[in-house]
Amino acid sequence: MFDRKKLKSLNEVMLLEHQRDWDFLVKKLIQKGLDTDTLLDQIGAFQIAIPSWALGTGGTRFGRFPQGGEPSTLEDKIKDVGIIHALNQSSGAISLHIPWDIPKNYKAIENLANGLDIKFDAVNSNTFQDQIDSNHSYKFGSLCHVDVGVRKEAIRHNKEVIDHGIQLGSKALTVWLADGSSFAGQHSFRGAFQRTLESLEEIYDHLPSDWKLLIEYKPFEPNFYSMVIPDWGTSHLLASKLGDQATTLVDLGHHLPNTNIEQIVALLMHLNKLGGFHFNDSKYGDDDLTVGAIKPYQLFLIFCELVQGMRETSNPELSWMIDASHNLKDPMEDLLQSVESIKIAYARALLVDYDRLKATQSQNDVAAAQSILQEAFRIDVRPLVKESIYRRGGAIDALGAYRSLDIRNQLMAARGHDSKSTGL
Repeated sequence: MFDRKKLKSLNEVMLLEHQRDWDFLVKKLIQKGLDTDTLLDQIGAFQIAIPSWALGTGGTRFGRFPQGGEPSTLEDKIKDVGIIHALNQSSGAISLHIPWDIPKNYKAIENLANGLDIKFDAVNSNTFQDQIDSNHSYKFGSLCHVDVGVRKEAIRHNKEVIDHGIQLGSKALTVWLADGSSFAGQHSFRGAFQRTLESLEEIYDHLPSDWKLLIEYKPFEPNFYSMVIPDWGTSHLLASKLGDQATTLVDLGHHLPNTNIEQIVALLMHLNKLGGFHFNDSKYGDDDLTVGAIKPYQLFLIFCELVQGMRETSNPELSWMIDASHNLKDPMEDLLQSVESIKIAYARALLVDYDRLKATQSQNDVAAAQSILQEAFRIDVRPLVKESIYRRGGAIDALGAYRSLDIRNQLMAARGHDSKSTGL
């Protein structure tokens, strides 16, 4: 399905124009005193995991419109990530969602992934839906539930997810809870928090010593009066009480409109408690749009804090992942665009003169500080990102190559026009 000879031919067609753009940018970067080889190494090494549930067509509460050729098995999901990674050389990991992605044969799955240069990122538990073999219902919560039997089932599920991850070489568990209330007085805020903490303590005790627990937060949905973990402060409080292996996970769509996410990132890194990211974009809420489609400057500012934090703090190594639900686009095209936007934001953030920025901050020179950031943001770094991918054997134009290689039609021919992905 993926013909490397054809990819080489596609690159050769684009090489002359790309080389011209790259040469022009190199001169500009050298004038700024930047080492292009170091930049290429940093950008090339930056990998963003693909979530297994994003390989199928997403949907809304009102409908879902599958495009055909979607992966209905874990094997097919890994193969799809392999195609994405072969094109962009930037997606060398997959994040699994249990119970949809339980391997039937761990060794065969591991061999398949290794053959495609794919690792297993954080594993994700699911207590926001009732499963076929559930003895209890999560309708009124899971880890926070007033019924100890429900809590025990949710705890057991999370422990099982860890066990599956251990078999595949994963090193992190992500917990997102739909727990909350839709009506005032429905539950006790303090009681729900305490029960959640006690449940997480049992899960935390099951973690291997080299694992981390990523605690996600969300201000609303599916409950709109209150969520048990509504914000980064609550997540950080839980992580702090649990121990050093517990951290906060930031999903860019899990904030109220106009929230200063870059400030949240800076503070969590200052406290050494930022565990990772779920990248997406939004206009109003948890829209799960293509990364960079709405707020590219905010994404850049977030990466500015990340770049500084990675240099100046002792924050643990971060988990990078996309979390999207594309109901209009070809899922793989959306993922290719998202990864490119992330790497562009990262590349721009690497160009900022942070010493100069700190000097302007110490002098309260507001205009100069703004200019330093915007100067880096306005540089067209696409040739830098493309060159880093090309040198690693990927496509100069990943999306264009995906279309020219006719991947989606090949997937539909192999899997059928009615094939639907498992999961969300």
